[in-house]
Amino acid sequence: MRGAAAAGGETANLSALRTSDFEYDLPDSLIARHPSARRDASRLLVLDRSGRDLRDLRFRDIRSLVPPGDALVLNDTRVFPARLRGRKPTGASVEVLLLRREEGDDTGRTWRALVRPGGKLKPGRRVIVAPDFEVTILDSTGDGGRIVRLEGAGDPGELVERHGEVPLPPYLGREPEPEDRERYQTVYAAHTGSVAAPTAGLHFTGELLEELSARGVEIVRITLHVGLGTFRPVDAERLRDHELHAERYRMGSEAAARLNHVREGGGHVWAVGTTATRTLETVVDGEGRFVAGEGETDLFIHPPFRFRAVDRLITNFHLPRSSLLMLVSALAGRERVLAAYRHAVERGYRFYSYGDAMVVL
Repeated sequence: MRGAAAAGGETANLSALRTSDFEYDLPDSLIARHPSARRDASRLLVLDRSGRDLRDLRFRDIRSLVPPGDALVLNDTRVFPARLRGRKPTGASVEVLLLRREEGDDTGRTWRALVRPGGKLKPGRRVIVAPDFEVTILDSTGDGGRIVRLEGAGDPGELVERHGEVPLPPYLGREPEPEDRERYQTVYAAHTGSVAAPTAGLHFTGELLEELSARGVEIVRITLHVGLGTFRPVDAERLRDHELHAERYRMGSEAAARLNHVREGGGHVWAVGTTATRTLETVVDGEGRFVAGEGETDLFIHPPFRFRAVDRLITNFHLPRSSLLMLVSALAGRERVLAAYRHAVERGYRFYSYGDAMVVL
């Protein structure tokens, strides 16, 4: 199931939109290199589509924004330590970034991956990660990736957990540190499969979610395993020429029933992050009802787009020219979003994965 593009927003002419329309200036000093001292102490910029002025709050103030009877939808995927550093038998340093398990491999040993340096790791080569753990390059893929096999005694998932590193985004410009194992992960992460965190959820604490639930907010969990394609800049100048890599999702029957109940009662659906948004807009039908199921989605949301599932959005500040910035612009309007980003820059907000948050009402 897919969402639908439609006339509306700031332009109904899809061909008129360019990637360059989603540029903005960001001082390097505003990129958050490390998480805030406390998750819910990060700042929160409130963008109200009714035309009110922007408001500057703290994330814990989200309690005053989400009313009883609304639904807060969380992506409960878990980031795994997907970056494997090793050496070739010659001693040269190499790197393997696991992306996703190959379908049909019940052993969990065959994966799609990216390798570096790519030219040196051809099919048949081996990467020695640890004395008890090696990676064999099996084949090349059409997109420059590799099919690899994890070799070693014991469960391959345990080997990856033991020897892998947190796959921090490259724009952080630093190596992973011990705190990243916890902080580049939501407190509600449950299902392993992502190589990047659903970063809007990083601001929630267990106590904050419990308080929202006690006040009558429906806390609903769905799953989308995040791949690297979600976060990459859009290279094509025309938006219609860009395609997202497919990512696996799951909407359980209980989650679908609870969301439909909220809608029937007049409540709003709040998506925590762009990944939750893409999942919800994938599983909603033409009548606005949520349908349980699982599969893959490559839904690329950008202006103009008619939202059927999501009423409110909690999100971080995203990279220029990214599909994530385009999704937020589809909901709130490109000019309004870019004005909010200028406000955030002027007020010294922290940007990107470990940065501050914005809510679209």
